[in-house]
Amino acid sequence: MAVYMFEGIRPSISPAAFVHPMAVVIGHVEIGDGCYVGPGASLRGDFGAIIMEPESNLQDNCVVHGTEGSLTRIRHRGHIGHGAVVHGCDIGEDVLVGMNAVVMDGSVIGASSIIGACAMVKAGFCCEAASLLLGSPAKVVRQLDERDIQRKHQATQRYVELARRCLDQLQEC
Repeated sequence: MAVYMFEGIRPSISPAAFVHPMAVVIGHVEIGDGCYVGPGASLRGDFGAIIMEPESNLQDNCVVHGTEGSLTRIRHRGHIGHGAVVHGCDIGEDVLVGMNAVVMDGSVIGASSIIGACAMVKAGFCCEAASLLLGSPAKVVRQLDERDIQRKHQATQRYVELARRCLDQLQEC
């Protein structure tokens, strides 16, 4: 993996996290236990800090960044789909950000919410827990039921297990 210290700040990556060798981690970045960071992902802690709490996943080709002095936080079991951009925002616990979605600065996404694929969450947007956000600009279209949340939880668990499997079994050939 490409890990870079920036302005004297070294990324902190748990030995129990998997970061793919083709991912890039720069500066003020913390990656917790059981996290998965896929190939092509970029975590740029050069303007602001980034925290990935335990058992979160950041899939292939995601970008995590922020504005000067911001904190971008992906809370426990956050699930960031392929190609998503997470910028200067707070992704709540057990939230799913769909593939190619964009979540902008100052947004706060309530726990157990789902942001649909290709949604665009405007700067400063806030939503309650268990919200389903769709569209561009994203809007809350309904509250999630327990079945929705359980399916999302199962998908995230597969990535927690994938992190362990990759730590144990991924080999370049």
